[in-house]
Amino acid sequence: MLDKGASDLHLKVPSPAVLRIDGVLIPQEDLPPVTPKDVEMVFENITTRSQGEAFNREMELDFAYSLPGLARFRVSVLQQRGTMSLAFRFVPFTIPSIDELVLPQICKELIRKPRGLILVTGAAGSGKSTTLAAMINHLNESERRNIITIEDPIEYLFRDKKCIIRQRDLGDDTKSFSTALIHAIRHDPDVIVIGEMRDLVTISTAMTAAETGHLVLGTLHTIDAAQSIDRIIDIFPPSQQRQMRLQLSQVIEAVLSQTLLPRIEGGRIAAFEIMLTNSVIRRLIRDEKIFEIPANIEVGTLEGMQTLDQALASLVKRGIVTQQEAIMRSSNPVKLQQSFQPQQETFGV
Repeated sequence: MLDKGASDLHLKVPSPAVLRIDGVLIPQEDLPPVTPKDVEMVFENITTRSQGEAFNREMELDFAYSLPGLARFRVSVLQQRGTMSLAFRFVPFTIPSIDELVLPQICKELIRKPRGLILVTGAAGSGKSTTLAAMINHLNESERRNIITIEDPIEYLFRDKKCIIRQRDLGDDTKSFSTALIHAIRHDPDVIVIGEMRDLVTISTAMTAAETGHLVLGTLHTIDAAQSIDRIIDIFPPSQQRQMRLQLSQVIEAVLSQTLLPRIEGGRIAAFEIMLTNSVIRRLIRDEKIFEIPANIEVGTLEGMQTLDQALASLVKRGIVTQQEAIMRSSNPVKLQQSFQPQQETFGV
């Protein structure tokens, strides 16, 4: 993985090892097929006794594994057709900066906010954890804050610079996101990072923490700002949704929704939809007019907002990604394709 720049490694019986490089799965045909004995040996070498017992009980396991001096890996193990399947996600020791990742510069401003809720959303594998890590690292280098992270499992490891950073691993350090979040609030935090906002108690507690003067960052598996707002509201019973809309409208500061695209010159880059909360956005959330949010993002460019299509169009016009890749990820491919037409006509002349 390290030698070939792969993001993921898959071991499955009876196939050869498969690497994911720049988003593409590439079977390692020069290696022999993986046997049940192979995966069992790997599993035994990288797990503790308690992890092994947990897998035997649940038949699935997520944990972090380190190779000293090289890298960390997020490991997922599951049972399939009577054999173990292992997936490794590469997590470098060095945390990339906001500039190195070419993240929106607004990330530097958002992470320094004194309070509120910031959501980083996107599909699985879209780089949400890396974006959060880069933002936390920027804060660690620029401000004095007490930061508590709750992760499943811990990926990037932080060293205290200007900040005090405590990282809690789901399973080893705490039993649940919701319980850890309740206790984190009592630990004098300035910033709380929640690896995944997946249930009603976690989301409700996160909003309360943001309301009481903490900066809370969390992730959702949603594709855009409007869907993210709906997802949070819909998790509550109908009788509570009106109150939750009001509370969310008051605490939400931003939604960053990202997707990864292959660069023309190799590697990958993230395209972002950026929703920054203003008085109009807050009113739309309160008044159940979430469907009007995309249009307000589109016209909010002077405030730093952008739709995903605007981000994709910019990447194409700067020669970073191809039109085909951009159109495949667009929510309105016809409109995005039309935005390229004047450029094509100019080239034709």
